[in-house]
Amino acid sequence: MRAIFKNFIPYWKVIVVIVVLLIMQAYCDLSLPQYTQAIIDVGIQNRGVEHIVPAKMTADEYESAQIFMNDSEKKTWESLFRKEGKYYERKVNDEEALEEADTELLTPLVLTYQLGHMSEKNFRSTVKENLKKNPKTAMMADKIDDMTVQAIEDMMRIHVKTFRAEDENGRVKTYFDMRPVLQTMISKGMMDDSQIGKSRKQADEMIESAGGRTLKSMGCAYAVKCDREAGVDVDKIQTSYLWACGRRMLLMALLMLCAAGCVAFLASRVGADVGRDLRSRLFRRVMLFSNAEMDQFSTSSLITRATNDIQQVQLVSTLLLRMLIYAPVMGIWGIIKVAGTGAHMSWVIVLGVCVIVSVVLLLMSLALPKFRIMQKLVDALNGVSREILTGLQVIRAFGREEKEEERFDKANTDLMKTQLFTNRVMTFMMPSMTLIMYSLVVLITWVAAHKIDAGNLQVGAMTAFITYSIMIVMSFMIITMMSILLPRAGIAAGRVDEVLSTQPTILEKEETLEVTQHSGRVEFRHVDFRYPGAERNVLTDIDFTAEPGQTTAIIGSTGSGKSTIVNLLPRFYDVSGGSVAVDGVDVRDMKLHSLRERIGLVPQKGVLFSGTIASNIRFGNRDATDEEVREAAEIAQATGFIEEKEDQFDSFISQGGSNVSGGQKQRLSIARALAKKPEVLIFDDSFSALDMKTDAKLRKVLAEKEKDTTKIIVAQRISTVLAADQIIVLDEGRIVGKGTHDELMVSCDVYRQIAESQLSQNELEGI
Repeated sequence: MRAIFKNFIPYWKVIVVIVVLLIMQAYCDLSLPQYTQAIIDVGIQNRGVEHIVPAKMTADEYESAQIFMNDSEKKTWESLFRKEGKYYERKVNDEEALEEADTELLTPLVLTYQLGHMSEKNFRSTVKENLKKNPKTAMMADKIDDMTVQAIEDMMRIHVKTFRAEDENGRVKTYFDMRPVLQTMISKGMMDDSQIGKSRKQADEMIESAGGRTLKSMGCAYAVKCDREAGVDVDKIQTSYLWACGRRMLLMALLMLCAAGCVAFLASRVGADVGRDLRSRLFRRVMLFSNAEMDQFSTSSLITRATNDIQQVQLVSTLLLRMLIYAPVMGIWGIIKVAGTGAHMSWVIVLGVCVIVSVVLLLMSLALPKFRIMQKLVDALNGVSREILTGLQVIRAFGREEKEEERFDKANTDLMKTQLFTNRVMTFMMPSMTLIMYSLVVLITWVAAHKIDAGNLQVGAMTAFITYSIMIVMSFMIITMMSILLPRAGIAAGRVDEVLSTQPTILEKEETLEVTQHSGRVEFRHVDFRYPGAERNVLTDIDFTAEPGQTTAIIGSTGSGKSTIVNLLPRFYDVSGGSVAVDGVDVRDMKLHSLRERIGLVPQKGVLFSGTIASNIRFGNRDATDEEVREAAEIAQATGFIEEKEDQFDSFISQGGSNVSGGQKQRLSIARALAKKPEVLIFDDSFSALDMKTDAKLRKVLAEKEKDTTKIIVAQRISTVLAADQIIVLDEGRIVGKGTHDELMVSCDVYRQIAESQLSQNELEGI
């Protein structure tokens, strides 16, 4: 995972902004359920009244409200109001003071409301219980259920005030105001202070079990009743409250939308920049690789790492910033909000989260090993595809189409089976999460319904709890899903980091030497070389000098080390022993760019790039004029086929030069090296693709036009090296002959055998 997170370091300022925006988004998101709860519990159920202290009340109600208050509470109650005519108006509107009053006066006001808003069933029950408490009236308690209200009033010698009002379901019922009865019972000694204290204690227990919210709703209902009786427009208060909540919800939704949009933009930008930087760094690092590093990483693997693997890192980088930071904030903050609803059902969320984590861990244990295998299978498929497409002509020539199709099908099928397995496993993720989430909603609703029925929970609190629960579960779903994507991206990031952390073996020294002489003299000083990891040398004690203006030819059997020698000169590899020098300076002491700028290399296999003929010839010298391009083509014997084309030097060359022949490709490669105007020209078996006539013309023109250039020719044909000023004969990595053609025919058996195998006796005698 470290390989992923270290890519964020350059963008830490943007990430800080993203975190701030995500916190703002989470705050807005988590505020919406609160407003929903407020609309239901306060705006609808409490008619928009937030506090239990009425805004205005009648004088009788003001006195009746103090029945259950102690001296301290009465003092607080009196401090809240001022008398205006026959009404008492609330003079304190500070939210903090009203909150304190809500807490202090909740119990007496709720008891007062219950006493003044009692149903007939509760009225009979209350009278019966009070009669049983007095031995003198206990016998009369059993007759209460059969008596009419008027009979009860006559028996108790009291008058009970009744009124019609809507219940919580909107049905109109008859209610009893028992406060006069209580006052009469207190005055007659039927109810003393201890019994009043007992009623208060029971109310306190109810408040503690319900969290105070349900009883506060009853207190607010009492405030609404008082306001209405005092002539306050309660409907206007309710409408104003609902509009205020609606405006806040709209504002929060707009802020959340803006924050989410900005986060999505910034996260996508950072992810894209991370992908861009990784591709750039990977490409620059690969460009520094010597042949040794290229042998370590296959071409198909490097292509996969530069495309598929970086794409995985880029995608997960965006999701990390967008989701993984947001999910913990939502989850933790949501749990805090849940605790504030007073629903007391946190165990439901814990159960849901445990089930989700268990399901995800099961799916991860099945899918994660396959993700590791998948990246290797992508490498294998790319390798097979590249090999087949590159060797398509050979495959057709040998009639191997079916076999190669079978090989491709096997690699493709292996990848398909692995992807199908992981996809099938992952398809269980969303249905499982959805099932768990909605099962959780059903469970919450079922548990909450019992609490609401018992009066311990409000509907708004249940709604908020369900919303918060879904948010918390969704947060854990995001975290667990990211925990599946992260390992796969971690594998991809590790593969990219493996390339980036591989140090090239061909490095410049901190202090390099400047070459003062620019003649192009090349010296191999007792050079030994072996490939990395090899047990024995490929070249041993190679010692010769290639002089400026001369042609040095290297010849030998296949595998004798000819191409390895020319790879040492531009430092595609470094020598294992001895040294290679240009103009007296060891190539390891020179700047790579300076060294390679002085060398024109024509590889054994002609390589062209997509573009035009002119752009390919200018590849080594962008500033070459049209005349210099034409001259290089003439020397390379390429003008013949170029001028036959309709667009001539502007003719299109497809990728790899697939629309020109092998000989034409090779001649354009030679022209490219010549246009560079190098001090040293290296032809690595470059004339093998040319016919004998073109070969002879090319060598003749080279001798005339490039008189001062050091020319090193690797060849297998004797005819190519006959006129060389110096011929180096290799056999199993050692120099077994050095001299001109005539000298070697006499002194070197290996050279003589090669010459006799290629030329007839008459041809040899005619030379």
